[in-house]
Amino acid sequence: MSQFHTLRVILGDQLNASHKWLRKPDAGVMYLIAELHPEATYVTHHNQKLCAFFLAMEKFAQALTDAGHHVRYLTLDDTVDETLESLIIDTAHTLKVKKIELQRPDEYRVLMQYKSVAEQAKQSVSIHDTEHFMLPFEEIPKHFKPKMSNRMEHFYRKMRKRFNILMEDENTPVAGKWNFDSANRNKLKPKDMAHIPEPLLFNNDVSHIQERIKRHNIQYLGKADNAILWPVTRHDALHLLQFFCDHLLPNFGRYQDAMTDQTPQKWTLYHSRLSFALNTKMISPKHVIKAAILTYQYRKKEIDIAQVEGFVRQILGWREYVRGMYWINMPDYHTQNKLDAKRDLPSYFWSGDTKMNCLSQAIGQSLEFAYAHHIQRLMVTGNFCLLSEIEPSQVDEWYLGIYVDALEWVELPNTRSMSQFADGGWIASKPYAASGSYIQKMSDYCSSCHYDVKEKVGESSCPLNSLYWRFMNKHRERLLKNPRISVIYGNWDRQDAQQRDAILNRAQWCLDNIESL
Repeated sequence: MSQFHTLRVILGDQLNASHKWLRKPDAGVMYLIAELHPEATYVTHHNQKLCAFFLAMEKFAQALTDAGHHVRYLTLDDTVDETLESLIIDTAHTLKVKKIELQRPDEYRVLMQYKSVAEQAKQSVSIHDTEHFMLPFEEIPKHFKPKMSNRMEHFYRKMRKRFNILMEDENTPVAGKWNFDSANRNKLKPKDMAHIPEPLLFNNDVSHIQERIKRHNIQYLGKADNAILWPVTRHDALHLLQFFCDHLLPNFGRYQDAMTDQTPQKWTLYHSRLSFALNTKMISPKHVIKAAILTYQYRKKEIDIAQVEGFVRQILGWREYVRGMYWINMPDYHTQNKLDAKRDLPSYFWSGDTKMNCLSQAIGQSLEFAYAHHIQRLMVTGNFCLLSEIEPSQVDEWYLGIYVDALEWVELPNTRSMSQFADGGWIASKPYAASGSYIQKMSDYCSSCHYDVKEKVGESSCPLNSLYWRFMNKHRERLLKNPRISVIYGNWDRQDAQQRDAILNRAQWCLDNIESL
């Protein structure tokens, strides 16, 4: 007779210590946590992403063991020839269990693998909630419609009301406004640099994982170190959350869109960097939001409403929203390319070696730290890919691989919809296209760039300027009916024909010579 009656599988992004499964040990339950070659190679991941996930999984398995649970932790050495499906089925057979219990995966790809397990396994197979997100999975169809515009602002307000977050009463938001975005677009000035706190960085040893990655010839991108700075336990995550609340929240909203290359803290600024801890479920969105609001309530003299609302909007609004948009539109998301973009991603996206300083900074930072904040992702690398008509699947793959926090459910809507407008407007009401003037407005990148942000034509002109007008001109018929954009075409039409031709010719030169920009 088998010692175990149930096999429970925990994935690398399901490290939720508060899950009901884990409330007390059950001698008849075996937990399976495993490093898998297919997961490490389905895209080329950043080295630090691989290490962060594997170490977090390893630490979680050890914590469960220490709490009295039975855990089978398998490394790449143990799973060389295994797929997720075969590993689950083989382990269940070996242990002679009667039941296989899974937690609902956040990615469609994995859900299909779990359906395959259910079809092949001789045991009963059940899928349970991860107990992480605030919007129950079953309610997604109530809030989102497939292949249609579903505005985040409407969803966000419903969530604020439902969970009574930053509300005066059931219909009135704190301070009488839902949105303080207009107060959260400050550029960092030279006098501001000295006040940016040094980031809280961890020093988690991953030398043994680096050896495994090398031994199994796992290809990766980015900088590889024997110690990583990301949180890999719940304790680390709570420490990082407290640091954010204590030192960064007072200025978070104010500078959330700002970019600079003039300080050692240029890659962290006032951002929480909690996304990896959240997306692996080491910490919950409810906990994070509560901590930020309590800090605001205790320190109202130092922290105004715009700072905390901007943060809550990212977690309660945007994060929950993109999850809903992902699931309601899968599996069709992968095929969306409404703008018919076909160009290849330039090679400097793997090196940072470009004369465009904004790109060099954003890509270089991403390669070094496996991280960039949302405006760098959307308005620097994303904007360049949009204007340059990079094929969306290549953009998806790069974003999914390079960022430590990137999982398909959050990456795909952000990239293919918000950044590349490949869905034609399911998420964004207009393309997030911008010329160099936006980069100059929100950063100091342009001051040390090879190109002149004030010029539209000529060899020294900022490529974003001509590429922007080419994009707007090419898609005029699609975009002109949008009232948020139509005024822009008046500016274009007021330029004489010779100037317009010169701009379009400069843009075409940039596209033809994209590798040398």
